[in-house]
Amino acid sequence: MQDGKRKTVTRQLLGACLAAFIALGAGAAQAQTAADMDARLDTLFGEHASYRGFFDKLKQAVAAGDKAAVAAMADYPFRTRVEGKAVTIRDAGHFIADYDRIITPKVKDAVSRQTYSELFANWQGISVGSGEIWFGGVGKRNDVKITAINH
Repeated sequence: MQDGKRKTVTRQLLGACLAAFIALGAGAAQAQTAADMDARLDTLFGEHASYRGFFDKLKQAVAAGDKAAVAAMADYPFRTRVEGKAVTIRDAGHFIADYDRIITPKVKDAVSRQTYSELFANWQGISVGSGEIWFGGVGKRNDVKITAINH
């Protein structure tokens, strides 16, 4: 009888835990809106408009394959990997020359799939995809620039 009671209590506890997990998961699964992202960026960086505009321009430039536009959006120098090797991208000319090895199909796909409302943002900056591109405010003027590209 002890084993029967123990099994019943275990099942009840598991059921309660599963119900709590589902309830918590349902709340977390709610989609974030563009207004939510605006508010998050306002809290983190004091404003959102320049970040939202930057993201929109980045999506357009990558979709169009506009190498010069994407290169102009980066903060130099920055380190990335090109064909498996760590490389420092010195300037826009270097970026354009290696564009197809920096903005790989994986990076393009991450940018094309990313929506503004689903960006990840923390005190370090804003991430596209699973960290394929990071951007944020840099310098004294806090210009929004690409700060990292990861493959």
